[in-house]
Amino acid sequence: MSLLEKFDRYPLTFGPTPIEPLPRLSAALGGKVQIYAKREDCNSGLAMGGNKLRKLEYIVPDAIASGADTLVSIGGVQSNHTRMVAATAAKLGMKCVVIQEKWVPHFDAVYDRVGNIQMTRLMGADSRLVDDGFDIGIRKSWEAAIQSVKDADGKPYPIPAGASVHRYGGLGYVGFAEEVARQEEDLGFRFDYIVVCVVTGSTQGGMIVGFAAQDRAERVIGIDASGTPAQTRAQLRGIVDGTAELVGLGRAVREEEIVVNPDYAYPAYGVPSEETNAAIRLAARTEAMITDPVYEGKSMQGMIDLVGKGFFPEGARVLYAHLGGAPALNGYSYHYKDG
Repeated sequence: MSLLEKFDRYPLTFGPTPIEPLPRLSAALGGKVQIYAKREDCNSGLAMGGNKLRKLEYIVPDAIASGADTLVSIGGVQSNHTRMVAATAAKLGMKCVVIQEKWVPHFDAVYDRVGNIQMTRLMGADSRLVDDGFDIGIRKSWEAAIQSVKDADGKPYPIPAGASVHRYGGLGYVGFAEEVARQEEDLGFRFDYIVVCVVTGSTQGGMIVGFAAQDRAERVIGIDASGTPAQTRAQLRGIVDGTAELVGLGRAVREEEIVVNPDYAYPAYGVPSEETNAAIRLAARTEAMITDPVYEGKSMQGMIDLVGKGFFPEGARVLYAHLGGAPALNGYSYHYKDG
């Protein structure tokens, strides 16, 4: 029985996302571990999709029920999340206001005009650039944007960064865990590990609750890309506890079931290291799988390094959750001008 049966869902995605083997990447890493990818980046026709849509499917029914006419959210300049909120608003016929803060110390000449923010504006969202720095918490600029909609006689529906500290923010990735279990039945095997990027927390948080119901949450390896691991872990813990209670998991999630590796977020959120860039190039050149310098490049870097260190036992099957985010690459044109 699904933990999500009692919750309304508004479909924004194509359905279950495909799982594909990555044999050339596996071979390039020594062939001792079998790597697969679950392609959350290919989950929808809405503005190139991505993991945030899986979350928004469980938030939209509440937004509609509230009578709201404007979705209000927040992220960085190259936020995948604000792109997906803008896409959802366009699909629903709602207005959208998004705050785009200067979360990344990055100065590519076109950074604030291409990729995610360009698509956000194309879809009609009111995108407001703010100079404030990175923080995964609740922001004054977001609260001011919510108030500005009220002042204009609109009815805002607030969606926090990454949809993460929203009451329903973890539900979509509880569904991910249940979907993986169904796909494993068809594949004829179970994955030994799941690797996923974590910043605001609700993607991994939902997975932890969903896989805790299958007694394997400790096999979800979160690769931190926030560079603020203590704050991320605290927020993740809150999301896990809130989501577990909401879905009726029936037990507390143990501390050892929340696995976050902080070793790959350097030098800062949104800033790729040379190792991140090498991981992006390896995934692209072995599997034509495009990852980005903010999220997926760092989780790819982490997985590659963990394979090299022997973290995964020989013969292990590792499922890499590809959450999307490739549009952000456009904002880093100088890094990749020669490939």
